[in-house]
Amino acid sequence: MESLNGASLGARKNEDIALDLLKFVAGTVGVGRPSAPSTGFTGAAAAKPEEHVNQLLELYSRCLKAVQGA
Repeated sequence: MESLNGASLGARKNEDIALDLLKFVAGTVGVGRPSAPSTGFTGAAAAKPEEHVNQLLELYSRCLKAVQGA
């Protein structure tokens, strides 16, 4: 019974670390954040909320793989 609890704690810990990594990377590079309006020329139109969610989910899966060493 104790080995099952230890296994679930290890998996949760990796998920927590991956989530912290996601928060750091997303905050640093602005992934998932809508672009701020600016004067002058702008690039592409603002991304839709679904695109932001997809970017964050993809980034989380990459962070989790990095934490797990896969």
